[in-house]
Amino acid sequence: MTHPYHPLSGHEFELAACWHTWGEHRVYFKDQMGELRSLPARWTSVAAPDPYVEMSAGRSYFRVEDLLILVGLVRMLQKPHKAE
Repeated sequence: MTHPYHPLSGHEFELAACWHTWGEHRVYFKDQMGELRSLPARWTSVAAPDPYVEMSAGRSYFRVEDLLILVGLVRMLQKPHKAE
């Protein structure tokens, strides 16, 4: 696990599979309890390093694409919900 903010960062797991699901490449591994888990491949050493992360050399923690998704989620949460 190479994602710096994931709780499993730095841990190593045996790769069980790598598939393109949910619109992205995901790696599958068995956790300590033997349960099959999946993560985005880009959070691991299976995928090639993100060029944006490499070029920013630690100067930027977020990609513009990810920040725009976050803005959309925050706006969705700010909308009043109708009582059902």
